[in-house]
Amino acid sequence: MHTDLSSTGAAAGEQSDPEPREECGVFGVWAPGEEVAKLTYYGLYALQHRGQEAAGISVSDGNQIVVFKDLGLVSQVFDEQTLSSLQGHVAVGHCRYSTTGGGSWENAQPTFRTTAAGTGLALGHNGNLVNTHELHERARGLGIIGKNGATTDSDLLCGLLAAAAADKGIEAAAMELLPTVRGAFCLTFADENTLYAARDPHGVRPLVLGRLERGWVVASETAGLDIVGASFVREVEPGELIAIDAGGLRSSRFANPEPKGCIFEYVYLARPDTTISGRSVHATRVEIGRRLAEECPADADLVIPVPESGTPAAIGYAQASGIPYGQGLVKNGYVGRTFIQPSQTIRQLGIRLKLNPLREVIRGKRLVVVDDSIVRGNTQRALVRMLRESGALEVHVRIASPPVRWPCFYGIDFASRAELVANGADLDGIRRSIGADSLGYVSLDGLVAASEQPRSRLCAACFDGEYPIALPDDALIGKHLLEGITGGNGAGTSALPVTSAGYGAEDAVRRP
Repeated sequence: MHTDLSSTGAAAGEQSDPEPREECGVFGVWAPGEEVAKLTYYGLYALQHRGQEAAGISVSDGNQIVVFKDLGLVSQVFDEQTLSSLQGHVAVGHCRYSTTGGGSWENAQPTFRTTAAGTGLALGHNGNLVNTHELHERARGLGIIGKNGATTDSDLLCGLLAAAAADKGIEAAAMELLPTVRGAFCLTFADENTLYAARDPHGVRPLVLGRLERGWVVASETAGLDIVGASFVREVEPGELIAIDAGGLRSSRFANPEPKGCIFEYVYLARPDTTISGRSVHATRVEIGRRLAEECPADADLVIPVPESGTPAAIGYAQASGIPYGQGLVKNGYVGRTFIQPSQTIRQLGIRLKLNPLREVIRGKRLVVVDDSIVRGNTQRALVRMLRESGALEVHVRIASPPVRWPCFYGIDFASRAELVANGADLDGIRRSIGADSLGYVSLDGLVAASEQPRSRLCAACFDGEYPIALPDDALIGKHLLEGITGGNGAGTSALPVTSAGYGAEDAVRRP
């Protein structure tokens, strides 16, 4: 039995930030006797940086699965009353930024399906698949397309898994389906009694396992374990399926591991207090800054970061260069987290909505400005102009990653290749484009060395164009591929109450 709920009235806020954005964060907990919905809420709160379009939690008490999801931040979607109503011992949580399918309510996760045997399946997915068209054709043949309005590769996976589970159970169905899925995927999914977690054979996105006193937790990052007091056990291995129920934890291998972890997690995506493959993200970013100072020195008076993601690298740059570190920019952490659309006048202010200069710090100084990356160049262009208007004598931009020249198809929403400022432009051309006195990027070798990971175990496709997972033709890949095929209803619909007592989400009826 399944009930699918949503809050009312929240529409997705405008996402105008040109920075790269990750698809989502996933969280799962199996813990009898615990308030699993609240544990999941806090786990998602720690993973909010990975997705800010939508959030959802499914909970099972052994008899039915209840899903509550909506557009908005975790703190906007859930309140005390809602969480108290989600009673059970198994939960799956998800916070979303869309890289496949638009930002509509139907595409919020966890996604839900009912098997032919009458059991439920709730699934959350972090990553991006590259054989989505192939999976869509398979699902079409099974007659499970377009019944719930979703247009995501995640919903395809959930539908195919539920269909295959009809006669063999979810665990066996997953072992059969997952070897045929290509791309980046970290999955947390659950039926009425069991929590599952799976990671693609390349381990592109992080996924970790933690232990509670009375249960288990899986999360996209170790920060998600820390916030609920779970002790880190290990990473979910590439090509591994984990199942957790009253019988304990079981591990199965559905594919041989070929590790290619995303190096951009170290640069920008992960929280600084997270550890990936045994390496602290914060320590990596500080070391990147040190190497950046060695590779791209500057004659300047002050090193300032673009907060917050540029801060650790700026500290490292200052340490290695001997140039004093200072705070020249103040960030408003709440801008971009409102559902009030800016007027045209306010929109034209651009970066000032997010960053404001400390003029007394900047005036008369030659600045080294450290940022994590340049994608389109819009942010840096506006930033350099603002610093000059605030009295900076010189602005030397230093970037804690190599030039982004290639789009990501494994779960980061970069611009298209035509929009990437580094595509086809040399260093001086980019410098002129953003208006800096000088520009320097850390080398790929320097970035890899800072991560302390073997180069062979990292994906750096956005920097070098070497994609470890083969891509299909251009016509068979892209964020809105399934909307073109299935005629999805697109982004921007606000959530209305949806209920389905005893039916799957695909049978739910939207009330006026």
